[in-house]
Amino acid sequence: MARSGFKTIGNNRGIALLLVISVTTILIATALEYNRRARFAVLSTAAARDRLTLSHMASSGIHAAMAVLAKDRAQSNIDSLQEDWANSDKITELLDEIPFEDGKLAITISDEMGRLQVNALVTYPESRNFNESQRLIWERFLNYFKTEEETPEDSQPTAIINSLKDWLDSGDDEAITGLSGAESSYYQDLSPSYDSRNGPISDINDLLLVKGITPELFSGGNEKPGIADSLTVYGMTPGAGTSFTFPGKININTAELPVLVAMLPSENEDLAQAFFELRQDAATEKDAPDLSGTTRYKDIAGLSGLNLDTKLITTASDFFRIASEAQLNNSVLTVTAVVQRKKNAKTGKWGCKILSWETE
Repeated sequence: MARSGFKTIGNNRGIALLLVISVTTILIATALEYNRRARFAVLSTAAARDRLTLSHMASSGIHAAMAVLAKDRAQSNIDSLQEDWANSDKITELLDEIPFEDGKLAITISDEMGRLQVNALVTYPESRNFNESQRLIWERFLNYFKTEEETPEDSQPTAIINSLKDWLDSGDDEAITGLSGAESSYYQDLSPSYDSRNGPISDINDLLLVKGITPELFSGGNEKPGIADSLTVYGMTPGAGTSFTFPGKININTAELPVLVAMLPSENEDLAQAFFELRQDAATEKDAPDLSGTTRYKDIAGLSGLNLDTKLITTASDFFRIASEAQLNNSVLTVTAVVQRKKNAKTGKWGCKILSWETE
C-alpha cells in the first residue's frame, strides 16, 4: 500500500511539472507576441512620423522652387539653362537656408516648354485638322527614336501620328486619318475596351492608350530613352471667349536634344547636337553666349547654318516641372509638380499656380 501511495505522489509531481512548463511556455509566447506587437506599433508609428516629415520636407521644396521661379520672372523675360532655377549650385544654396534637423532635400526644375507639346498636333479649338508644322516635327521626332529592329506597321511614325491625331481631334467617326488612324470603333474591339479621347489630353500616360505607342517606345528600355521624357501636355493659352489653343512653341534655350533634332531636317542633326552641347557648356560659363533672342544662335561660330522656324520657337516659358526629393532615415519620398507662372492682376506680382501634383 505504501508503494502505491508513493507512485501517486510521484505522478502528481510529474503532472504539476508539466503544468508549470505549459503555463510558462504560454506566458513566454504571450510575452513575445506582445513584444512583437509593441515593436510593430513603434515601428509603424515611426514610419508614419517619417512619412509625414518627408511629405512636409518635399512640399517645402516645391514651394521654395516656386519662389525661385516667381523671382526669376519678375527680373527677366528670358528662360535658359543659365538662369538660377536651372543652376544646381544656386538651388543648393537655397536649400541650405531651409533648416532640417535630420534628412536632406534635393530639387530639380525643368522647363516644360523645352518639350514637344502633344496637344499642339491638332489645331484647337476647331481640332479637326493637323497642325502641319507640328506634324512634320512629330515625324522627325519619332524617326529619332526608331531602332534597327523591325517595327510593326502600327508603330511606324506615320501610323502613330495618324492615330494620335484621331485620338486628339473632336471627330469620332469612321473617317480615320489616312489608312492607319484609329477612332473609338478600333479601341472598342480591344480587351478591355475604351473610347478615343477626342480632345486634348491632360496626362502624358494617356499616350499608352493610343494605337501604335508601345510601352517600350513610351518609356524606353535597355538604356535607350523613351519619348515620354521629351513630351508635355501643357502649354495651353486662352483664345477668344472660352476657346483655347496650343501654340506648340518650343524654348530653344532649354529644348531636349530629341526635340532640337526634330525641329531640323535630318541632314542638320549634327548642328542640333552642337547647339545642345553649347547650351550645356554655357550653363556653367561666365562669358556665355547671348541666347536672349530667337535668332541669336546664328551669331555663334559654327551655327550660322542652323535655321529654325521662328514661328515655332521661343526663348521664354511659364510652365515648369519641379521634382522635390526628401530623404530621412533610409526613406525617400519624391513630389513632382507642374506649375504655371502667372501675374496677380491685383498686386502685379508674379506667382506660381500648381497644375499637377504627384507623390512617389
